[in-house]
Amino acid sequence: MSTKKPATYSDAGVDIDAGNELIERIKPLVESTRRDGVLGGIGGFGGLFELAGGRYQQPVLVAGADGVGTKLKLAIELDLHNTVGIDLVAMCANDVVVQGAEPLFFLDYYGCARLDTTVAASVIEGIAEGCRQAGAALLGGETAELPGMYQEPDYDLAGFCVGIAEKDALIDGSMISAGDRLVGLASSGPHSNGYSLIRRLLADSGKSADSSWNGSTLGQQLLVPTRIYVQAILKLLDACPVHGIAHITGGGLSDNLARILPPSIDVHLEPTAWQRPRIFDWLQDQGQIEAREMYRTFNCGIGMVVIVPEHCVDEAVASLTNEGETASIIGEAVAGSGQVHIPS
Repeated sequence: MSTKKPATYSDAGVDIDAGNELIERIKPLVESTRRDGVLGGIGGFGGLFELAGGRYQQPVLVAGADGVGTKLKLAIELDLHNTVGIDLVAMCANDVVVQGAEPLFFLDYYGCARLDTTVAASVIEGIAEGCRQAGAALLGGETAELPGMYQEPDYDLAGFCVGIAEKDALIDGSMISAGDRLVGLASSGPHSNGYSLIRRLLADSGKSADSSWNGSTLGQQLLVPTRIYVQAILKLLDACPVHGIAHITGGGLSDNLARILPPSIDVHLEPTAWQRPRIFDWLQDQGQIEAREMYRTFNCGIGMVVIVPEHCVDEAVASLTNEGETASIIGEAVAGSGQVHIPS
């Protein structure tokens, strides 16, 4: 008769009880994001959302997916996990709203080697906060323990956001024309892009993430969450015509603006028109990074750009300012060939 101990899933590194405990811990967080359209709660095989009839004539669903990238490594190093969830929502919801869509709901994926319910609950606390800021319901998600795939204490995040827009109100940049003005919305820092380079520069500087810097620490400055512009943009869309919007993520100012330009239009930016956060000066100095590389790697202080007709640019700035954004006129559109021009 064999005396070998019966194998369990827990022996292999997957704790089903921890997963169930996490669901119970996050139920109040999920409930705090509830909005009209949500049916049921978490725990089922899928989240349910009802599209109420009558509001849209030709509704179009707009979906986005993204992650936080290696910014997570800093959060893990500093054991600060309650803001990267905001980053996750921001990266997805901001991408949805730039197309003229109102975010409806959000789902997340959390993968790890071993589920630490305290860390996971802290991450989801941030996700719930991000959903509240974006006006999206946290409809569900997935938590996966993958021993052998990840190494403790690492974890990874992915997010998925779905929004809705009227078909004839979608924004794709095709309306941008010569004479339009560019309005920049201030970023809160590097947001969630360029962190593979940022972490290398931090290591090369000889400083640790908890080194004092600018009234706090370098790590805290670098972990400031991505700003969520959803509510301000939705109000702007009601206030004046908008010809194009670019979320400044990977590819920085130059590449993201180029994505929305018609082939016959260029844009010229004036970098002196906005204040660049000091963290970008530190990064540029540490790496001796050329200006062109800075503009195609980082947002350099502008997290979103809105392109509007010249006659309503003041109205646009006023609307965004009233919603708590720092908005500046940072450039203009001219006849050209789809290029972005930023003086060094």
